[in-house]
Amino acid sequence: MDTIISYLDNMFASLPNTRQMRELKDELFNNMEDKYYELKQAGKSENEAIGIVISEFGNIDEIIEEFGLSEIKDEEAKQVLTESEVDNYLHSTRTASKWIGVGAVLCILGSAVLVLIIGLMESGLLKISEEIGVLAGISILLVFVATAVGLFIYGGLKLDKFKHIGSKGNFDLSYQVRERIEDEKRAFQPTFMLTLIIGVVLIILSPVVLFTLLTFGENFAIFSVVIMLILVSIAVYLFVYFGSVYDAYNRLLKTKKANGWTNQDHNEERMNDAVASIIWPLAVIIFLISGFIYHLWHINWIIFPIAALISAMFSGAYAILGRKDK
Repeated sequence: MDTIISYLDNMFASLPNTRQMRELKDELFNNMEDKYYELKQAGKSENEAIGIVISEFGNIDEIIEEFGLSEIKDEEAKQVLTESEVDNYLHSTRTASKWIGVGAVLCILGSAVLVLIIGLMESGLLKISEEIGVLAGISILLVFVATAVGLFIYGGLKLDKFKHIGSKGNFDLSYQVRERIEDEKRAFQPTFMLTLIIGVVLIILSPVVLFTLLTFGENFAIFSVVIMLILVSIAVYLFVYFGSVYDAYNRLLKTKKANGWTNQDHNEERMNDAVASIIWPLAVIIFLISGFIYHLWHINWIIFPIAALISAMFSGAYAILGRKDK
């Protein structure tokens, strides 16, 4: 039997180490073993039994063709993720998405602080000169944005070592691990749906709060803007964190498509990142120019919600058009 085992190992040495290939190898070994002992019981010698078994089961190309695995033979070998690797990926995703969400919140709250300082100065509640107030507000905004950029980079680096999971989909899961991930996803789905609903409600209610407080007088205008931005920042954090965790489960299970993530999915991600890298810096530039040159601090806060809407609209339009052409 040692000769048959060595021969079988050599047969599969050059083939991808996929779950299908391992199952085929196990089944082939069982068949060869049964045939070997059957021949031995029929009175064949050791060498005769081995020779007959190898002659009957030794053509790997015919076996692969018979089992319909010809495409798998040529594909890139996939890494089978262990349970600890899956846990590390999920933990890193939670950590990265948490800090990326905090970074997004800081960008919005930086604008809220700037608007609040300027509003307090104009209302006379903050007794400092306009130059000092604007400089302080801009400084806080830039510190918040710089901190956010650092958090974005940190979050990206945390997930960089999981590219074979996050973007390439070049991996496989054992049956036990897949079952565990599916159970965890089902348990997490109600939480994800609840946070999604809360986030949408906060986005819808944020302008309602703004207009409601405005009815009490202009003195409440500055506070209504700040409250609106705080509500938006909470919604953004919920979207980023819980959406990323739920997306991690989908990536592990490859639920977008049975064969993994498509090129269209990758193109959408890259395009969304490219658009975001243009829209948000441009929004900050417009915000600063409209404030310093045209003194529109009381209204230019609306630039950031508009930028978010434009980014979301472009993402949705690109996804729809991209799938329509397929």
